[in-house]
Amino acid sequence: MKAILYEAFSAPPKLVTLPDPAPEPHGVVVRVGATGVCRSDWHGWVGHDPDIALPHVPGHELAGTIAAVGREVTRWKVGQRVTVPFVGGCGHCPECHAGHQQVCDHQFQPGFTHWGSFAEFVSIHRADLNLVALPESLDFATAASLGCRFVTSFRAVVDQGRVSAGEWVAVHGCGGVGLSAIMIAVASGANVVAVDISDAALTLARQLGAAAVINGRQVDDVAGAVRDITGGGAHVSLDALGSVVTCVNSINSLRKRGRHIQVGLMAGDHSLPPVPMGRVISHELEILGSHGMQAHRYGAMMAMIEAGTLKPDLLVGQRITLEQSIDALMGMDRFAGVGVTVVTEF
Repeated sequence: MKAILYEAFSAPPKLVTLPDPAPEPHGVVVRVGATGVCRSDWHGWVGHDPDIALPHVPGHELAGTIAAVGREVTRWKVGQRVTVPFVGGCGHCPECHAGHQQVCDHQFQPGFTHWGSFAEFVSIHRADLNLVALPESLDFATAASLGCRFVTSFRAVVDQGRVSAGEWVAVHGCGGVGLSAIMIAVASGANVVAVDISDAALTLARQLGAAAVINGRQVDDVAGAVRDITGGGAHVSLDALGSVVTCVNSINSLRKRGRHIQVGLMAGDHSLPPVPMGRVISHELEILGSHGMQAHRYGAMMAMIEAGTLKPDLLVGQRITLEQSIDALMGMDRFAGVGVTVVTEF
């Protein structure tokens, strides 16, 4: 199979030919129809993830068709159209038994714990627990865009944030995660304030229903601006980027008893942000994380997509070739594109 491989962290990946994977007894092999290029892949490429063993094939946002099935798999067969959460559960630990596969004690992540979907084929473990069937109405590019950013935002807004109609939601960072969160919050009936440093991203945020936008380059006090717009602060605020600035701004944007959701990964120099704990205590704020979404929760999201309430296809930006994913991956820290970049040609 053709695949993108890197042999050292931060070294340019290469387009290579590798042996096709075989399914684990409990797994399947998926022929990749599309795979997203995500900032999480960039974090892995620069060496922020200790689970990655070199050489490595990245990629974790995927959709495609089952090409081979392991002997222990009972729910799936060759030819079915599927996607998968970027965090898969083992099915045996206490967290999995409680339905929390997204924080499984023995989780697997394609593109991190094993070779991923920047390839023609990818091996997916524990298929009966973790695979999600795709409706024929959902194309592979849109389905792949759900895999990390959209589902993480859905869980952050709906499950962790408990957003309800009429509340104010602030979204700090309008990349794939942030734009997804805006769409989902608006669909939930919330009023959204979008914050970014890109006018193009803020324009798209407006188009997705944001009630107000703030360009962080043009405002000295972003958190204060959010509090002014919302009449005292957001009920829920998301750091959808994962930086010291956006994390602290998000917490300071909240009204009393508000809820901060940390969605963006905090890695490298940003791994230890100076959390304004005095404000957390005095305002009785909640600080919550959001790490993917379980396969069994996809049904609620898919129902909203099929009803047209959510339109993730609007977030798909560039459609590129597998070879072009090399430059897209290495350039993720420049935040040059708008929306979700998806590999659709292999």
